[in-house]
Amino acid sequence: MKRYLIMFLISMVPIIELRGAIPIGYGMGIPLWQCYIICCIGNMLPVPVIYLFARKVLIWGKDKKYIGGFFTFCYEKGEKGGEKLKAKAGKGLFVALLLFVGIPLPGTGAWTGTLAASFLDIGFKKSVIACMLGVILASIIVGIATTVGFGAFSAVKGG
Repeated sequence: MKRYLIMFLISMVPIIELRGAIPIGYGMGIPLWQCYIICCIGNMLPVPVIYLFARKVLIWGKDKKYIGGFFTFCYEKGEKGGEKLKAKAGKGLFVALLLFVGIPLPGTGAWTGTLAASFLDIGFKKSVIACMLGVILASIIVGIATTVGFGAFSAVKGG
């Protein structure tokens, strides 16, 4: 049970998300299909909270003495990310958000995608669905890369 909890919690951490949690879970011997389910749930759990509150918290913290610089950085990153996504996507914003979350590159994922969606006022339901589909896509890509990587490692290792 401890391994599942570790993987679940890692999938909720910004930047790491399921991109780091799936390989860790798989490396701990958890079957890939269980990694998918646990990590997708863990990665999606913060999404509604991020959508509803992150922007408000960042605005609140921008002028605070010790945290203002960091909050301003995060706010501006979310705003720029949202505008960049909107400029590239035009009317295909739902698909763009799905792909932004789903293609596992540094700086993309459910946290950043949801923050950008809140800046763009995409709508709660649409944002959550796009992020959920993106998280599922990312889990499939990461799962394939993980099994290939572990397979290559064990072949080199000789076992």
